[in-house]
Amino acid sequence: MLAIQRRVLPGFRLSLGFTIVYLSLIVLVPLAACLIKAASLSPGQFIDAVWTERTRAAYALSLGASLAAGTLNVVLGLLLAWVLARYEFPFKRFVDALVDLPFALPTAVAGLVYSSLYAPSGWLGQYLSPLGIDGAYSRLGVVLVLTFTGLPFVVRTVQPVLLDLDDDVEEAASVLGATRLQTFFRVILPALLPAILTGFALALARALGEYGSVVFVSGNMPYRTEIAPVLIVARLEEYSYAEATAIAVVLLTLSFTLLALINLLQAWSKRHGD
Repeated sequence: MLAIQRRVLPGFRLSLGFTIVYLSLIVLVPLAACLIKAASLSPGQFIDAVWTERTRAAYALSLGASLAAGTLNVVLGLLLAWVLARYEFPFKRFVDALVDLPFALPTAVAGLVYSSLYAPSGWLGQYLSPLGIDGAYSRLGVVLVLTFTGLPFVVRTVQPVLLDLDDDVEEAASVLGATRLQTFFRVILPALLPAILTGFALALARALGEYGSVVFVSGNMPYRTEIAPVLIVARLEEYSYAEATAIAVVLLTLSFTLLALINLLQAWSKRHGD
């Protein structure tokens, strides 16, 4: 009898075709439209649109605030994931559910809440402003809201890895005389590094394109607290569609470059970890 060859994934061709069509409609077609619109500008016009003093200030703030927020998310997310994975305490499930709040909460609401809290007359701002700490309508406010929106990405990528780590490895390191810090940095951290880099990349990508929360808390002051997505919206409101898409192309290029570098670093960490 002829053996029946079974496919691992039934309906693979149909699923692949649906996936390609879906990605084309949702991702590729809008990206192509953006590139075509930006290509309507001559090289000189493109440079004039994307490399003014105002745009350079917006790029610097977007990139700097996103990197700062991503770094904070790595520290805070690793700590929170460690507590949730390693300890039992009252209301643990409630705290675990709160981690996903930025996913469900509209980002505009987050921006309104942060601006209300950290404004000079807000609950926290009335105490921080006299100390010279401005958490609203400042660059610090931008970093705070970007940290809030990106924190779940790090927690949800690191937490499963922590839960799957074998306790025997840590016990063996302890038996061999390793201290707790040595065990963490030489045994646990290398295993967590790919997940940490993944969470950082996701948080960074989210921060670079964030608009809803930042527009309320930053003040949108050109050259000071205006990020690139806000500048794109400003160009659209001026009916400068080609200039807006040109700035978007620069931001997309920057995002893809950073993600490619992080993916290369992640692949390197996996090879050396193995």
